[in-house]
Amino acid sequence: MSEVIAGLDILAEQYPTFGARLSITLLALAVVSVVSWGATRLRQWTDDGLQSAMTDIIGSLAIACSLFGTTALIIGVWGQASTVAFALDQANIGTDALGRVLLTIGLLMGAFVFVRFLNGVITELLGGRDAVSEHELEITYRISQVAIYILAFLVVLGFWNVDLSGLLIGAGVLGAVLGFAAQQTLASIFAGFVLMFSRPFEIGDWVEIGEQEGIVSDITIVSTRIQTFDGEYMIVPNNEVSSRTINNRSKKGRLRLRVSVGVDYDTDLDRAEAVIREAIADLEQLMRVPTPQIVVTEFGDSSIDFEVRFWIDKPSARRRWRAKQSVIKEITEAFRREGITIPYPQRELSERPGAFETIESPQDASAQTDGGEE
Repeated sequence: MSEVIAGLDILAEQYPTFGARLSITLLALAVVSVVSWGATRLRQWTDDGLQSAMTDIIGSLAIACSLFGTTALIIGVWGQASTVAFALDQANIGTDALGRVLLTIGLLMGAFVFVRFLNGVITELLGGRDAVSEHELEITYRISQVAIYILAFLVVLGFWNVDLSGLLIGAGVLGAVLGFAAQQTLASIFAGFVLMFSRPFEIGDWVEIGEQEGIVSDITIVSTRIQTFDGEYMIVPNNEVSSRTINNRSKKGRLRLRVSVGVDYDTDLDRAEAVIREAIADLEQLMRVPTPQIVVTEFGDSSIDFEVRFWIDKPSARRRWRAKQSVIKEITEAFRREGITIPYPQRELSERPGAFETIESPQDASAQTDGGEE
């Protein structure tokens, strides 16, 4: 190997001048840049998983060959081949070690290309299905990526005859220590996998988790991020998410809302119901199917209470408040036009006969009796 490398010094004899050597060096670097740019453009033109993997392989091989050739050319042109060969001899790097290095580089490059190919396959097989969300695709890809890189790393250690028994024992002890020290983190990770497969909510859903309510902005393997309606971002560990009651208001794509309104006891209830139904019939914020319902609920302190039940689609906090606001405004205007009174809480004080009469105590009655006897 050293003799082959030392033979590159013949290039220095053919190009003895500084200008020629500099020109060749710049030309070689330009070739590497062009090859790298072409490989990048080639990857951008292909969207198919198999084609993307093939372009990765071709591009990586082209870049590796251009780098190898450029390095050898620059070493030979500048007359440093003998120096490199001597350094390799001193480091006792022979053909076997160089082969291992090349094999290691090839294996790592192959792992990288296979990961990209696997990403394309996962996207093609699962990307178009409603049962698999983008978050689940991302988690599946990341887990596969880590597994492939770990496997490639173990194979590389085997190439270099590294004893894995001590490494595995140390990893077991370290894993036990880390598992004891990071119980909550591990619980969040396991809960993250549970949430990933059970899918109680997805990014963009309007959820209520315990006392927290907002829009899910991000889901990781450890935590869930929620943007509240006050504009705050809250990060909730997944173990707390899985242990609380989850109310997903966006799951079915629609949400039923309720608005209560009371009328005076003297009001004709059928007429009031008809006025309410007519008032909200043309509101664009409300769904036509299911149709709104108006139900008499109870006798209030000062009124007979109605509950107006209606549905909105694509539920969000803004759509909820807009729908409620529109319903309240329209019912108020309709009642005002029709002369229907919405009573406010009031109390009526009345006097009952004999409520304020003086009641004699037994002592007073006894004193009056004694005085009469004297």
